[in-house]
Amino acid sequence: MKGRTILLDHLNGREAAALMLDGRLEDLLIASDAPAPGTIYRAVADRPVKGQGGMFLKTPDGNAFLRQIKGMAPGDELLVQVTGYAEDGKAIPVAHRVLFKSRYVIITPNAPGINVSRSIRDEERREEILALVHDTVENVPHGIILRSSCEVAEDEDIAEDLLSMLSLAEQVLNDEGTGPETLIEGDAPHLLAWRDWVEPADVVTQAGSFESHGVMDAIDALETARLELSGGAYAYVEPTRALVAVDVNTGNDSSLSAGTKANFALARELPRALRIRGLGGQIVLDLAPMPKKDRRGFESALKTALRSDGIETVLVGWTPLGHVEMQRKRARLPLAQALK
Repeated sequence: MKGRTILLDHLNGREAAALMLDGRLEDLLIASDAPAPGTIYRAVADRPVKGQGGMFLKTPDGNAFLRQIKGMAPGDELLVQVTGYAEDGKAIPVAHRVLFKSRYVIITPNAPGINVSRSIRDEERREEILALVHDTVENVPHGIILRSSCEVAEDEDIAEDLLSMLSLAEQVLNDEGTGPETLIEGDAPHLLAWRDWVEPADVVTQAGSFESHGVMDAIDALETARLELSGGAYAYVEPTRALVAVDVNTGNDSSLSAGTKANFALARELPRALRIRGLGGQIVLDLAPMPKKDRRGFESALKTALRSDGIETVLVGWTPLGHVEMQRKRARLPLAQALK
């Protein structure tokens, strides 16, 4: 199957969305019982965590943990937003800075200014988008980010989305309630797909489309830790309690450059492999042997692949044993857990 296809279906009774590119699974979203990233709470400060610079908060969904709590005291009420999924037995990760994100715009309270995505390089279109915003709203106290999807969108759709998100932001920010409460729930998979998968695609909404379009076969293939790479190389992507271990092998290639080729192939495939498996946290790469002179090129290839991934990932560096350490946001629930 050629082309880009978005499939909206259900998996084990849960809402799910899949993105296929030329018949290969590129992304997968599955609803869960855990609070979704983007959820906004009115929370109550509970108790500080000495030595970590954080505070446990009370929310309707249990304890949350907030870093950087300068000036906060137990009993204080504040707005926080879920930033990712918590590990088993740990508090929900939240941030004090809330964002209101939609298909075309992101509203950033207390950070005024209008910015157009740098992905839009057509200067004439950038000016048109800025003019549209100024014609639509005046004296907005919040920041506005115009997303890359605005480049080919209809102006009336952008304006409608902008007004809707500004209204939502005002409603939440001016809420006068008290005590722990969920003010906005994070977007479910079908809405997330509409919001973030904005490139042209065929959209299939029929029940059973996962089965008929190969998504179920792709998910079944993810039950093995083995990741096939180009040139006959392969890797094993294995989550443990402490971290995600990635082991790279050259396969049958015995040439002098086999290790370098296998490692560069991993750099291109790793973001997708982590994304569709829902893996984050600490990641350690046990690469195939390659000359130290090739390390910089490998880092560049990996960073390029990560930039187009959309999930915040930091390349920490090299260990004395030659492993590569990364820290990746837990923006997805691990696939094995989501399928339960």
